[in-house]
Amino acid sequence: MVRARVSLPKRIVSIPKHVIPVPKHIASVTNRLTSLPKRVAGLPRRLASAAKRGPKTPRALPALELADRSRPWARALGLTAVVLVGAWLGLLIVGNVRAPVGPMNTTMTLRPSLTGGTKINVSPLGALTLDSHVAPVRLDVNVDQLDPLRSQALLDHPERLSGLQDEVSRDVEHGTIDLAVRSCVAVVAGATALGLAVYRRPRRALTAGGLALALLAASGTTAYATWSPKSVLEPKFSGLLSSAPSLVGNARSIVTEFDVYQKELARLVTNVTKLYDVTSTLPAYQPDPTTLRVLHVSDIHLNPASWKIIASLVEQYKVNVIVDSGDTMDHGTAAENGFLDPIANLGVPYVWVRGNHDSRVTQRYLERLKNVHVLDDGRARTVAGLRFAGIGDPQFTPDRSAAPGGDRAEQLAGDRLASALRDQRAAGTPVDVAIAHEPSAARETDGEVPLVLAGHLHHEQTEVMRYGTRLRVEGSTGGSGLRAVEGRYPDPIEASILYFDRDSRRLQAWDEIKLGGLGLTTAEVSRHLPEENLPGASPSTTPSGTSARTPTPSGS
Repeated sequence: MVRARVSLPKRIVSIPKHVIPVPKHIASVTNRLTSLPKRVAGLPRRLASAAKRGPKTPRALPALELADRSRPWARALGLTAVVLVGAWLGLLIVGNVRAPVGPMNTTMTLRPSLTGGTKINVSPLGALTLDSHVAPVRLDVNVDQLDPLRSQALLDHPERLSGLQDEVSRDVEHGTIDLAVRSCVAVVAGATALGLAVYRRPRRALTAGGLALALLAASGTTAYATWSPKSVLEPKFSGLLSSAPSLVGNARSIVTEFDVYQKELARLVTNVTKLYDVTSTLPAYQPDPTTLRVLHVSDIHLNPASWKIIASLVEQYKVNVIVDSGDTMDHGTAAENGFLDPIANLGVPYVWVRGNHDSRVTQRYLERLKNVHVLDDGRARTVAGLRFAGIGDPQFTPDRSAAPGGDRAEQLAGDRLASALRDQRAAGTPVDVAIAHEPSAARETDGEVPLVLAGHLHHEQTEVMRYGTRLRVEGSTGGSGLRAVEGRYPDPIEASILYFDRDSRRLQAWDEIKLGGLGLTTAEVSRHLPEENLPGASPSTTPSGTSARTPTPSGS
């Protein structure tokens, strides 16, 4: 047996291998014991270094990364929010183009919108709204100011006005292209910057920018696919512009002179230039010698303010005749008759039919006024170049109670009116416009007349019925009278200007006029055209000289 003496911690005495063979596991232990002094000597140094570094903890994952891994839908929702908000901020900050359009300086902008369309702001005159497209973006054109140098050049050289529309068209085209490029840069930059701020990862930020660009491209494609050049034919005016319908021309020119959207916008901007040139008053509507203008009012309900509004519309639009489809009074008593006296001072013929709030006493009083034409029992009159026929409401319900006759009575009255219309056509004197107070009575004339007017509902609506007759229901020109204060909001004051061709005596266009109700000062005018008068439309097949329906019993 061989003994080895060990002296620690100096060194371990090694035993020659050739003397006695040493197993591998014992050799491994021996090697570890041999390196032990070195490890012990270096231990203080390693402890000191670890103390400086502090305790070692596992790496913490970012909260967004944890959310991404645990909730994929939260990741998608967050990225969508970043894209939308970033794109909107980009458009808001840098997504506009200042472009000269003719003699004016304008700012064109794309704005997020649920309905799309185009809005032309002509400060301080008001705005024009066009239903030009359906997309999540709206085109805003702000007319900033009139350039004095370019305006003076037009005044000094009037011959340049003939080419102004082409110049404006080119300016609008160039401005739209610049706006599209700048909008792309704006949405990409906005979404990328916001993505970098939120995620702090370039790859995620670039993804947000790419998605924003794709969103804008999709919106542009949708706008292009739904683009309607004809929308400029039916604009909505607000502010002071509501008193200047001359911006879209007369009833005949709006059908023949407008071809494409850019030319339409050019014409609008050109006429806005003329508005800016007139600082004190707005230009009145320029009457077309071939156009007859009819003011349709209804359901005045004893509102004295209505007469001032009617007189103003008669003067502004150069109205040829007024049609009142009933409910001028509220209770139909003789004491109310004095309310009707201002009709004599309106200066134009007044065609009237009885409503369910108008009594026979009211009707007899109106028959004595010099410029009033009372229509009843299908009686026809030619007034201001148009032939009218009408019937009074068969029911008198001033207390708004249900009458025993109900809708059946209205239908019988409509049958009598339809029979009278057939008799007039057979006699060679066809009627151009029929009038009834109740829409249910007016519907019975379908196929017997091109246009029938009604009221009663206190809101405007228009429809072409089954056999081609257009039914035009007027709102309340009196703002529903005292009923205006019954609801939470006052009812608006509504009236319409109907434009007829003097030769064919057919409806060419109509303007819906809506004024703010009791205590309000808003105003809006909407231009509308029959489908057959839109550019490119096929000839109309609405009733004129022949009936499209089988005659029904008159019921009388």
